[in-house]
Amino acid sequence: MKAQARIATAFSPAEALAARTAWLAKEDEAFRPTGTVMEVPEGREICAEGQDTDRFYKVVSGVVRVCKFLNDGRRQIEAFHVAGEIFGLELGAERLLSAETITDCSFIVYRRHSVEQQAKSDQALSRQLFQHAMRSLAQAQSHSLLLARRGAAEKVAAFLLDWIAKATEGGVLHLAMSRQDIADYLGLTIESVSRSMSQFERVGTIALAGARHVRIKNRYALEMLAA
Repeated sequence: MKAQARIATAFSPAEALAARTAWLAKEDEAFRPTGTVMEVPEGREICAEGQDTDRFYKVVSGVVRVCKFLNDGRRQIEAFHVAGEIFGLELGAERLLSAETITDCSFIVYRRHSVEQQAKSDQALSRQLFQHAMRSLAQAQSHSLLLARRGAAEKVAAFLLDWIAKATEGGVLHLAMSRQDIADYLGLTIESVSRSMSQFERVGTIALAGARHVRIKNRYALEMLAA
């Protein structure tokens, strides 16, 4: 997270968002295998544990959660995905994770076998698939380190910083996911997430405009907490 904090210090939310937009444009230029457009409303299942891994998805718009349902009924959210990101590309014949829409979403659905065949003769596509795999690995490593943090406030601060580049508009951070989603991603209770948010607001680090709209008032304080 220290590296993340250094990056966050170097770029404003507007600059980070612009950089992300440029990256997505470059991605689309190279990653153009034939796929099918799919529209899925909020709160629906896209794919489930145990299903075949013959398809994967690229988000065009909206936010997706990828999760694992444990034997005792609990849910562990492994990742959130936004426009330009790929999910559902797993090893093995059966899915280990489920994916659901948090908002109304649009995807491009790809047949795994078709894309793998095309990648054999398309270096740009092969390179993009490799980069997506490495990015997914980096996200999984980052998430495991985040879960290892001891304090709830540290986890919530790191989560907010991670989302600044993805969902900031006009200085306000728009969180598509619920606090229960955030809790299930951070390995916390919803009460711990709410207490941390209230604490940040009380000391002037953030201002809450509803449960899902956060104005970052003291980014440096979040970075120091998450470092």
